Amino acid sequence: MQSLEIRNETLVEIATFLVRRWSQKKNVFVEFSDKMETRTRLTENKVILTPIEKRIGSYFQRYRQFRTSLWYESMRIKYCKKILSNDHAFGFILNTLETRRIEYLGRKIWRGMDEEIIFNYSYMLVSRPQLHTVYGKARMVEAFYQYFMFGAIKGEIQSSHFERIRKASEFSQRIVDEAIKKNYDTEWLEKKVSDIIKILDIDSLLTVPVSLPFMKAGMAITEEELLKFLTIVSKNKEGDFGKIDPKAVLNGDNVYDEYKVLLNENKKSENKGLAPEIIGVQIPATNNVDETKIYDISLINSLKTKFKEWKSGWKEQHLRSGDEFDEENYIEGNEPFFTDVKKSIKTKIVILLDHSSSIASDALEYKKATLALCEVLSYLKVKFAVYAFSTQNRNIVCWQIKPDNVKWNTITAKRLAQIVANGSTPLAEVYGKMFPILQSKRPDIFLTLTDGEPADPNAVRNMTKSLKGLGIKMVAIGLGPNTIRATTIAINLKHLGYERTLAVSRLNDIPSKVIGVLGEN
Repeated sequence: MQSLEIRNETLVEIATFLVRRWSQKKNVFVEFSDKMETRTRLTENKVILTPIEKRIGSYFQRYRQFRTSLWYESMRIKYCKKILSNDHAFGFILNTLETRRIEYLGRKIWRGMDEEIIFNYSYMLVSRPQLHTVYGKARMVEAFYQYFMFGAIKGEIQSSHFERIRKASEFSQRIVDEAIKKNYDTEWLEKKVSDIIKILDIDSLLTVPVSLPFMKAGMAITEEELLKFLTIVSKNKEGDFGKIDPKAVLNGDNVYDEYKVLLNENKKSENKGLAPEIIGVQIPATNNVDETKIYDISLINSLKTKFKEWKSGWKEQHLRSGDEFDEENYIEGNEPFFTDVKKSIKTKIVILLDHSSSIASDALEYKKATLALCEVLSYLKVKFAVYAFSTQNRNIVCWQIKPDNVKWNTITAKRLAQIVANGSTPLAEVYGKMFPILQSKRPDIFLTLTDGEPADPNAVRNMTKSLKGLGIKMVAIGLGPNTIRATTIAINLKHLGYERTLAVSRLNDIPSKVIGVLGEN
């Protein structure tokens, strides 16, 4: 198997796509955390996954575990009414019952998951603790989990305790089967958990030790050992899954083709364009970032409606003379003829977003407006790139949000969401960091959005002149809390050598202003 790895940014994008497709929920997002087990927070529309590098096995085997874990969490989103904490026996047992219920329901839709589920079960069994390492009543809960989920337990247990575990497991299977047959949901199963707790003779608030897949990260396991676990699980699960070839499961041929495509695309992505670390531009990390908070769906949809004619390339325009006579417009005293005018944007644009401290109080609305702009530019198939600047650890950083050769997507939105507004407005220094990119790409327009005066006006003037010398049209939009302040900023920017300056006092007007500039070229 290949030893190449997929970048975390790509994994987040893959995970977000898959969880939304499998769960059929469009507003779910994914993050990785090495501090907790995989879990879903329904109220937050969030899936938290164990990082792929913390799992057991080869990289391909870890990818398969990551993918199947994501499928289970997607099914929880689709079918569960609630997900309780695993910290105590009651929640742990309910979640265990739900795992079996949603697995059955999910398999009816996603029939190709059977081999991957068996493969994942084997690694789950590998990562579970030996019973002699679990103390007190918690041993009963762990033994019940292993027997109910895998049909086997790791280690030895008293015969009287095993009898309780067997009865609890058989009862649990019956109620899960009944829930599936009669279409009962989480709330019905929740009422049955107390019966299981009584059979096991434990307290519902008993603390359950967390057993994480990455507690044994780096543990070596041979293919022979894994095949042994696969054989055990396949045999024990035959009643649910039918006969499955453990060797075929081990090979994972049905997933490997997908994995190779991802590796190849990942490699292409890494080789595209200039390396940011060489040219002084950084790429924001996107782990644990909720990009949904900067999506203003109403604004995005209204802008798409406003500019939908531009997408087709034609716009209906009323004129004094034209192709067709418009009787209603004539009666209303407007231009009586209308004709279809070709409207398309072939302009290449690079956008720079000011994230100095002065924008901090309006940062959320600012990001919503600029994200809406990016969504519409993508909708109109405009070739654009987006950068931002801020101060981090007392250093000026220019952030690459979206290069021109990458589509606007979840990852680029996450990059925008994670930037913290901080510091001053050293435009000349930022332009210097971006100069190699601009010199290489030669966009038609370089647009700067800023709400402050640059730290060194003369240096900005010199950089503006140099960039204009490359044939780039320099445009700036001055952002202000009111019309007077925005206009003042725009006038001051005009003196720095920009060929076009505009004023914006309402952040939601940013997209229309920018698209208006593009429409002029």
